[in-house]
Amino acid sequence: MSLISDTFSERVPLQATSCPFTLKGSVSTPSSLSASILPCSDRFIAIWLLPPSPATATTVYNVTPTPTKKFKHPLDPLTPDEINAVSLAIRLYTTANTPIKAVRFITCTLIPPPKRAVLATLGIPLIPGGQPEAPTPIVRKAESDFLDVVNGFVVSHNNRDHTTTHRNIGSQRAQNLRFLPRKLAFCEHVVRRDATVQALAKEVGVLPEQIYADGWAIGYDDRFPKHTRLQQAFVFARYSEHENLYAHPLSSTLSQEKVVQIDFPPTYKRAKDGSAELGVSSTEPCPLSEDSFTESKRERIPPPVKSFDFLPDLLQSDPAHKPRDDIKPLHVLQPEGVSFTMDGNVLEWQKWKMHIAIARVSRSRQLHTTTTAKFVLLCIVCQLAEMVVPYGAPEFPHPRKFAFDSGEYGMGTMANELSLGCDCLGQIHYLPGTYVTHSGTPFIIKNAICIHEEDAGVLWKHTDYRPGGRHQTVRSRRLVVSMVCTLANYEYIWNYHFYQDGNIEVEIRLTGILQVYVAGQDEPNPYGTTIAPNINAHNHQHLFSVRVDPMIDGLYNSVVESDIVPLSAPTGSKENFAGNGFVVKDKVLKSQVQDGARDFDWARERRWRITNGARTHESSGKAASYAIMMKGGVLPLMAHTDSWVARRASFAHKTLWVVRDKEGVDGSRMWPSGKYVPQTREEPEDSVGRWVKDGNGSIENEDIVLYLTVGTTHIPRPEDWPVMPVEHVNLLFKPNNFFTKNPSMDVPGTNDPMSKPAFNGANGANGTNGACCSH
Repeated sequence: MSLISDTFSERVPLQATSCPFTLKGSVSTPSSLSASILPCSDRFIAIWLLPPSPATATTVYNVTPTPTKKFKHPLDPLTPDEINAVSLAIRLYTTANTPIKAVRFITCTLIPPPKRAVLATLGIPLIPGGQPEAPTPIVRKAESDFLDVVNGFVVSHNNRDHTTTHRNIGSQRAQNLRFLPRKLAFCEHVVRRDATVQALAKEVGVLPEQIYADGWAIGYDDRFPKHTRLQQAFVFARYSEHENLYAHPLSSTLSQEKVVQIDFPPTYKRAKDGSAELGVSSTEPCPLSEDSFTESKRERIPPPVKSFDFLPDLLQSDPAHKPRDDIKPLHVLQPEGVSFTMDGNVLEWQKWKMHIAIARVSRSRQLHTTTTAKFVLLCIVCQLAEMVVPYGAPEFPHPRKFAFDSGEYGMGTMANELSLGCDCLGQIHYLPGTYVTHSGTPFIIKNAICIHEEDAGVLWKHTDYRPGGRHQTVRSRRLVVSMVCTLANYEYIWNYHFYQDGNIEVEIRLTGILQVYVAGQDEPNPYGTTIAPNINAHNHQHLFSVRVDPMIDGLYNSVVESDIVPLSAPTGSKENFAGNGFVVKDKVLKSQVQDGARDFDWARERRWRITNGARTHESSGKAASYAIMMKGGVLPLMAHTDSWVARRASFAHKTLWVVRDKEGVDGSRMWPSGKYVPQTREEPEDSVGRWVKDGNGSIENEDIVLYLTVGTTHIPRPEDWPVMPVEHVNLLFKPNNFFTKNPSMDVPGTNDPMSKPAFNGANGANGTNGACCSH
């Protein structure tokens, strides 16, 4: 395992100055998909979609929109021209007012306006039945992080009420900067040209041009000073162009501008009792003063040479591979076109109205509807705030493998350009994504967001079973808003599904290629699976922190925790004679310190609802709410609470976090593991584990933010190789006492004229109840 240190690792000091500039139009850059939603009937929902990525050393600029080019929506994303304008303004200011001679941009994003200002602009009241606040001018604030290329400083400019101020961010921030795709490619370049790596590769038959490496953030390695910015590189051989390099794993390295350490893990042997026995006495790191290979007591293991390809043209060379020839075409046809409309970034579909964009820094996206005289409001901001992927092998250097894929890299910068007919099926509308490059120019990802409709099975159905009884079947249609991101070997597919009954589903699909390591012949694998000859895939977890910023029937909400428990009265008692009784016990979470961190309880079927007690259902008398349905994605962090990964990813300790939001000049509470994630060694001050300990935080009837922890524990199997079939993680937001009745009763039943029997004969005919969905 190689370690690579970044080009500015020795340039420790970080300084901050301030820079005012004027920019026409709106400002925001993407690293994650966001959306604002309005739904069904007399209800309103706003939601942000897809994962943001935190900034590094942050710069905030006031941006003054001009009357000649007013933004359509206060949260419209930054255009390429606006990114150019921001970067030019920074260059002009730094040249005129600082000793900086050249800059390298890391981020350039919008800090969205305060919630109240956006709501006022859109005419949305803060409380049920209230009047909207008077609109105020929205002041645009852009955020940019950039490096002083000559001196290696991270620079942050801030303009507060036209007063230029300087703030020192601290030298410890240099190693905490997020990695851009270009830096990961540079890691591979450093490893490939290193003489020691080349010599070691030659020993196992690999030529220099066949050396490839996946660069990862270091994770944790306290053998090196905190300020040294490092990457770990997982090394592979690629024997021909485009082949699956992960089929040929090698050892790995640590590097900066050069390779600074090569770590060899020990191997396992089979003990006399049949158990796996580690070849060394300890799983702790080898001291830098010692030779890692000698200390590992291992033999050099050449990479497996068998190909495991996935590209169709390369698979043709495998005589055992024969493509299936019994698949008939399946087309999605909409002869009258799609049922949604687009106006810029605003989409309307089936009583939903939403603002969709890609944005790196996330805040509320709100729109509104007034379809009845009785105005009811719901906003849900939902986004991936962070994630961590810890691996379970304890022998060093494998414990360094726990990637914060959002905070260390920025999910949106890794977005794919989606292809019509394969990534998305049917009649598709795409939206682009844009982020800033190191040079300050915009990089446009064409077709970054895919929008389409899907049939979703039966929405509701009932048959009167009595003789002569009638039936009704209504099929469900859902709107899909999706984005796909590639993080080295893994792909994450982010799907947001909107349904005609008011449900919102967040679906995360995981696919791609397992992170693998070379294994000796017949070597036991106690912490993973030997998925192919000499290829070891370690057990690991994917834990996602989903940030929810709700506004249900107003800005001030609460969370109700519900446990479903049997009646305490025993069987045979007057209160519970048959012994079958059970009840729902509700608890309103009130104190941020005492109630803000919650565990899931399987025995009690625990669930949570986001409520507004000021609005109650006309029949049930219960508060209007949206329930959080997450049982299928709940999992515990397997690492110890004082482990390296647990100290950095405090969000993973609990299933639900509820904190009071604090909107400041830099925005809302956002990043559960801190804004500066790479190479942190402890829980940052600005993180959810610290926020919840704030004794001043009431979370009842307040402007609250929730962090939900969901994920999956992946025990690899041979069927996951060479490319893993998708695994699903689902999170559902479901109306509860929110609508008067089933809001999809007005969806018509349809008898699809394109449907026909699969085979000729009676078995293809309609049932005895008739030929229509309604009879």
